Amino acid sequence: MNKTTIHEIFTRFQKQNPHPVTELVYTNPYTLLIAVLLSAQSTDKGVNKATEKLFAIADAPQKMLDLGLDNVYAHIKTIGLYNTKGKNIIALSQLLIDHYNGQVPDSREALEALPGVGRKTANVVLNVAFGHPTMAVDTHIFRVSNRTGLAPGKTPRAVEDLLLERIPPEFAEHAHHWLILHGRYTCKAQTPMCPTCIIRDLCDYARVHGAGKTEGS
Repeated sequence: MNKTTIHEIFTRFQKQNPHPVTELVYTNPYTLLIAVLLSAQSTDKGVNKATEKLFAIADAPQKMLDLGLDNVYAHIKTIGLYNTKGKNIIALSQLLIDHYNGQVPDSREALEALPGVGRKTANVVLNVAFGHPTMAVDTHIFRVSNRTGLAPGKTPRAVEDLLLERIPPEFAEHAHHWLILHGRYTCKAQTPMCPTCIIRDLCDYARVHGAGKTEGS
């Protein structure tokens, strides 16, 4: 896919949604970090339902420690892998207090050193909380990047690196959200909504499969 096509793709995304935001509900970098950690193998909707009451009483590391592991479990028990995630929440909260004065660090290396925080989670926090032009490649972005031809790759890291190389700088801050939302609501895994897709004429998948054609076209 050439530079002109890629620029046009993100121009259309920007026009459709100039200021995209995460669908996870959070109030500060700490609650964002916890929400993203909880979202692994879970839906944003499920995480938001669980964290609504949790964040109302524990929106900072010390408050989370004061709440205690058993009470954290009680709030997140509807979320997959809640046992491991709960332990990681307590452990990372303690580390934030011990090493960062209770603040979430603005550093990939520091974030990835926290329990339960991998590259994808760190990228989301860096992008959403601190405005870094990072690319957190989840299943949606991986699918969209390969299916459209935007940034084909066999691994999330390969896709991430190619996206960072190809996406024009002026779109870098919001590209992560545009691609996630496109994968979640339009370029779906089982039934991509090609006839109503705003980039169907620029997409490799639609071109190869004729998926951009509507009845009578």
